[in-house]
Amino acid sequence: MQPPEPEDTQDDIRAETAPRSGEAPVEHALRLAEALIFAADRPVPLERLQQFLPPGLRAEAVLTLLKARYAGRGVELAEVGGGYAFRTAPDLAPVLTKVVDAPRRLPRAAMEALAIVAYHQPVTRTEIEEIRGASLSQATLEALLEHGLIAPRGRKEVPGRPVLWGTTPRFLDQFGLRALTDLPRREELLAGESAPSLVQAA
Repeated sequence: MQPPEPEDTQDDIRAETAPRSGEAPVEHALRLAEALIFAADRPVPLERLQQFLPPGLRAEAVLTLLKARYAGRGVELAEVGGGYAFRTAPDLAPVLTKVVDAPRRLPRAAMEALAIVAYHQPVTRTEIEEIRGASLSQATLEALLEHGLIAPRGRKEVPGRPVLWGTTPRFLDQFGLRALTDLPRREELLAGESAPSLVQAA
């Protein structure tokens, strides 16, 4: 988690994002939140949005209004990966899969390793192999690292002090999860339709 911005920096940000002449503060806040979330390359946390809002306006309230504004549209506001992002409406997914080229998926071995990390974290490479009943290649581990789905979580205090692995906010984002407590059953995570694409989610 990033440390909070200094108070003077927050004041500078708010000054640079002042409402247009005659624009209501709430409407300005909604436009600002919409632009910030649209331009971000990852889910925007409440704390980040709050830095742009004038005193007296709470990020939670602004996002609730914005979510209501987008309800029922082709793109909706969703809470994923510890923040907020725009996502395609769930009911339109079947239609889009017919007209949008399917991106490459992670291979089965990588998905199995990822599922083990998700449900057993923090976990070492040896423990992943024991649970899988098969060795974990360096290429598979590097694929998960390259796509930001896992990251080191310290070292286990045993001989050799092996690296402990855990999932990342990117993992939550890719699977549309708010937190690890929202994880589906392991079988669902391994299902082909649930595998994350190897491109940034839209």
